[in-house]
Amino acid sequence: MSAYLIAEIDVRDATAYGEYTAQTPALVARQGGKFIVRGGNAAALEGEWAGRIAVMAFPNRQALESFWNDPDYRKIVGIRHKNSQGRIVAVDGV
Repeated sequence: MSAYLIAEIDVRDATAYGEYTAQTPALVARQGGKFIVRGGNAAALEGEWAGRIAVMAFPNRQALESFWNDPDYRKIVGIRHKNSQGRIVAVDGV
């Protein structure tokens, strides 16, 4: 069953955050994942929405968790933490 990582990110420093986003596609792909949504023009249809949206699809939950726990990803996650605030969830597909 496929799995998705969904993130809503409020970027505070776009230049510094770019160091993080430049490195994530290769790390996602290494676990068989791909970006479905990455930034883009989001419009709130209901409720409050804070910022940038990213959706990544993985073949299964194990691949998603392998990406999340990848030592190379853990090395760059501090860049995201320092330059943004957000919410991230993992959800299984149907």
